[in-house]
Amino acid sequence: MKRSELTEFAVEEEGFKLKIRRGANGLPLVTSSQGSYSPFGASSENNSAPSTPAPAAPSAPSVPAAPAGDEAGIGYIKSPMVGTFYRSASPESKPYAEVGTKTVETSVICIIEAMKIMNEIQAEIKGTVLEALVENGQPVEYGQKLFKVKLG
Repeated sequence: MKRSELTEFAVEEEGFKLKIRRGANGLPLVTSSQGSYSPFGASSENNSAPSTPAPAAPSAPSVPAAPAGDEAGIGYIKSPMVGTFYRSASPESKPYAEVGTKTVETSVICIIEAMKIMNEIQAEIKGTVLEALVENGQPVEYGQKLFKVKLG
């Protein structure tokens, strides 16, 4: 944290919260959904750490705020993980899905590379691809919309 001058980091997923914040003495304070502790020694700031999860909660809902205004009969294929999005198996290969491609639940729609592992992503919905929402080679987040699909 000192090398990057980072002062605070928070993550929240399915009821689990983790927040790391640099204390006044420069040592990290860690807060999780199970409580707080300072693995680097006792600190008087440790008493203030349990109140730190409150700021983490508002940052998490900002990601799902985008789905507002979804159209009827339209679905989205979302990223099941964080990684790098690829439309095809290799740069020379044809994309798995283009505008007009019909999908079923088990159709491989793209690849997301995470930790040097290529993960084939299935559509999980039946329909016709209307639009690719992410450019090839771009980083994606968990839950990010990848493709717009007309259901049916």
